[in-house]
Amino acid sequence: MKSFRSTVLSAVLGALLCTAPLLTAQAKTPNDQLIVGMSMANLFSIDPANAPGLDASGINANLYDTLVLRKDGSPDEHVPQLAERWEVSEDGRRLTFHLRGDARFHSGNPVTAEDVAWSLYRVLKLNYGLATTWKAYGYTLDNIGQLIRAENDSTLIIDLPQPTDPLLMIDTLATSPSAVVLDRKTVLEHDKNGDLGAAWLVTNEAGSGPFTLSSWRANDTLVMTAFADYWAGPSKLKRVLIRHITESQSLRLMLERGDLDMGYGMAASDVQALAAKGEMHIQTLPRGTMYYVALSMKSAPFDDIRVRKAVRSLIDYQGLDKVVMPYYGKLNQQPMQLGLEARLPDPGYALDVEGAKKLLAEAGHPQGFKTTIRTLAEPPFVNIASSLQSTLAQAGIQASIITGTGNQVYGAMRARNFEIIVARGAERYPHPYFSLRTFVYNPDNRDDAGIANFQGWRAAFQDDELNSLVDKLGVERDEAAKLSMYHRVQQRYDQLVGPIMMISQMTDPVVSAADVKGFQGADAEATRYLGVYKQR
Repeated sequence: MKSFRSTVLSAVLGALLCTAPLLTAQAKTPNDQLIVGMSMANLFSIDPANAPGLDASGINANLYDTLVLRKDGSPDEHVPQLAERWEVSEDGRRLTFHLRGDARFHSGNPVTAEDVAWSLYRVLKLNYGLATTWKAYGYTLDNIGQLIRAENDSTLIIDLPQPTDPLLMIDTLATSPSAVVLDRKTVLEHDKNGDLGAAWLVTNEAGSGPFTLSSWRANDTLVMTAFADYWAGPSKLKRVLIRHITESQSLRLMLERGDLDMGYGMAASDVQALAAKGEMHIQTLPRGTMYYVALSMKSAPFDDIRVRKAVRSLIDYQGLDKVVMPYYGKLNQQPMQLGLEARLPDPGYALDVEGAKKLLAEAGHPQGFKTTIRTLAEPPFVNIASSLQSTLAQAGIQASIITGTGNQVYGAMRARNFEIIVARGAERYPHPYFSLRTFVYNPDNRDDAGIANFQGWRAAFQDDELNSLVDKLGVERDEAAKLSMYHRVQQRYDQLVGPIMMISQMTDPVVSAADVKGFQGADAEATRYLGVYKQR
């Protein structure tokens, strides 16, 4: 870990903690430092090969660079980062990236094409969960060295192992947590028994981003310091200090006192309280994951399309959106993220108890039936489940709610051992192809297939036409043809009453002090602080 003068850190922490509770004047955080409050309970590692969570992604977006970035969150447009330009071969099977010559790692080592190639090789070699991203393109440990390689220090060649729309690869390089570029020389200096620096990178970094990691005490504080030699120019902030705060009320009170500049992960009630005062800036950042109700088609009664349609008619979409989901999510009824050109408008599902009763009678359940709803014991999940329990009961369906931990709830779904689940999941990155692969694609419906990364498989849903359309979308390069197929997939999923019924697309409220300027939360949980400053 980079050295950090204890006296400086002490001064920073002292500035934060010196405000007595009885003082009436609002505290002031340092002008050149951003003090952030959030839970770091799920921050176990920042190794890019093994750090898929939201917290790690947000940290690493400031410590590391990628070859390219999305332009304004669009999955179809990208802008340079470490790569100043790139070309795609006529047949779409080769991408050539030309790296900028002024980028340096925090060690002072130049960023080279070999560093990029090795970083991607390392992901496959270590074979953690994020390696799945690259395996899906057809890369293996045996072929990646030949297919992703440095032609020289500034030129990277990426050959696609199978027919694929090259735009998908470019977008993955822009958004995947595993696509960041590591300082190969520095990492290998910390290799232990052939682990490629894995043990060291859990709590250290070897990036080229706008900040360096200065200090990290688990479940306490994490400090990032501006990298003076950053190729895009140094940050206006000298330091970003993140404090581990788990209670929403504590975050609210500390923001009100001026002990924090920014807070993440607050309960809707506390965000609403701050919004009512009008003294804070509140941004609702869109996230890619969806809140949904999922039905298991593995057995009766949900293998009957009429029963699934009845349940769909018993979800109070509009009521949930107005009462439960503010600051948690935004109404979305499609298996695709909001704002994408390929996304059709919502089908307009709404609560229809009488229609549901007729469908249930036609399916042989005039008096309803008994079932269970699994969900997490926290808002908004349990609130959605309670609402669903109430509306199901209006049509005679008696549902018991079973709450549990993430492992208990999602473990049951991954094991295909559930009836109804209220959950959140799917592809975080806003691209229509990846959304549809997540929700509607299922190449093997057997229990022992074990392809739990496909939500459709978890729900035992499979349709040959949808599988074929998604396969074609992975290679099609004609934009008009792709748009037509995207629309057809959504229409057919609607007609088949797919068992994963979208309710809302996740949003993440971020509350900041009025004097914090230049903050803009990016997609894919890549929140960058490079352009942030304080106007006082």
